[in-house]
Amino acid sequence: MNQINHSNHTFEIKDYGAEPLVVNMDRFAKQNPFYRTALWTGTHLQVTLMSIPVHGDIGLEMHPNLDQFIRVEEGTALVVMGKSSTSLQIRQRINGNYAIIVPAGTWHNVINIGNAPLKLYSIYAPPQHPFGTVHKTKADAEKAEKSKP
Repeated sequence: MNQINHSNHTFEIKDYGAEPLVVNMDRFAKQNPFYRTALWTGTHLQVTLMSIPVHGDIGLEMHPNLDQFIRVEEGTALVVMGKSSTSLQIRQRINGNYAIIVPAGTWHNVINIGNAPLKLYSIYAPPQHPFGTVHKTKADAEKAEKSKP
């Protein structure tokens, strides 16, 4: 069980569902050890924590029907975005405290170019992953994507 002690309360890193939740996102993001962990999945929005290993990435992707907000808490990354997978006009190096806003239909990737895991959280509207999702590695995430109906 992955737990965080915050203000004399112990919180488990898990999906809290559609219940009200107050957390220190910086602490949760930095202490999440897994590639992806759903922290909160509601009807219209989802929050996931991610830890991208050195030289790893999210993977070039596009979500046709959802907007995404990504906040980097720790690490160094290269962000690429564009209207097609072969035309990624936006290329920017970022570090902790940067946010990335990805409109539906935009191709994007976040690549860890630092020397430590990239710690971030992502907000999807509407939710992208099933309630309770935990992908320990990118390979686990890719396998889950392939098994989607």
